Amino acid sequence: MPFSLTDPEILASLLTLTALEIVLGIDNVVFISVVISRLPEPQRLAARRIGIGLALIFRIILLLGIFWIIGLTKPIVTIFDQALSWRDVILLAGGLFLIAKATYEIHNTIEGGGEAVPMEGSAGFASVILQVIVIDLVFSVDSIITAIGIAKYVEVMIAAVVISMFVMYVASGAVSGFIERHPTTKMLAMSFLLLIGAALVADGLQFHIPRGYIYFAMLFAGAVEAFNILAGKKRRPPRNDGMSGGDEAEGARSEV
Repeated sequence: MPFSLTDPEILASLLTLTALEIVLGIDNVVFISVVISRLPEPQRLAARRIGIGLALIFRIILLLGIFWIIGLTKPIVTIFDQALSWRDVILLAGGLFLIAKATYEIHNTIEGGGEAVPMEGSAGFASVILQVIVIDLVFSVDSIITAIGIAKYVEVMIAAVVISMFVMYVASGAVSGFIERHPTTKMLAMSFLLLIGAALVADGLQFHIPRGYIYFAMLFAGAVEAFNILAGKKRRPPRNDGMSGGDEAEGARSEV
C-alpha cells in the first residue's frame, strides 16, 4: 500500500505515535533541564539546542537502521537464569547512570549549602554535552523500539519524532526557566531522575513498570510543589517602597 497521509490508518498512527513520543520525551526534558542549570546563563541555550538536536539525530539514525534496532531485542547473555539483550544492557546502564547522576547532584546541592557548584568554561560545557549524549542514546533506543511497534512506515516514525523533538525543545526552555526561578523544584526534578533511573533498571531486568504510574507520581508531586510555591507567595509579606507605618510615626514624632 502506498504511503499517504490521507489514509486514516496512517494519520491515526502518526497522531498516536507523536503523542506517545512527546510523553516519552518528558524524561529527556527533565534530565536536560537539570544538567544545563549548572552552566553559566549564556551557555544554557546553546546546550539545550545541542542536546535536543542530538536527540533528534540519534532517533533518525536509529530509525534508518531499523533492522539493527530490532536485533537489539535478541538475547545475548544469560545471568542467573535471566536472558539479557543489548536493549536490556543499554537500559540498565542508562538507569544506573541516571541514579548516580541524580544522587551526585542532590549531594552537591545539600553539601554545597543549597546551591550546586556552577560548571565554568569549555570543560564544563563539554561535560554537560557528553552527559546529554549518553542519556539521549538511552532514551532514543527505548523510544524507537516503541515506535516500531506502533507505526508501519519509517516516514511516519520520522515525522512523529521530528514533531515530538520540536515540542521537547519548547518544553525544555519552559521547564529550565521554571527551575531557575524556583530553586526548590530542582530537588524535585532530581528526585524524578532517581525515579526514572529506577524504572529503566527495572526495564533492563525485564520487570516492566507501567509508565502511567511513573508519570502520575511525577504529575502529583509537581502539583504539590506548585501549591507550595503559590502558598509561599501568599505568605510573603507585601513589599513597601516607602516608609512603613512605624517609620512614618517615628518621623512625625521627630518633627514634633
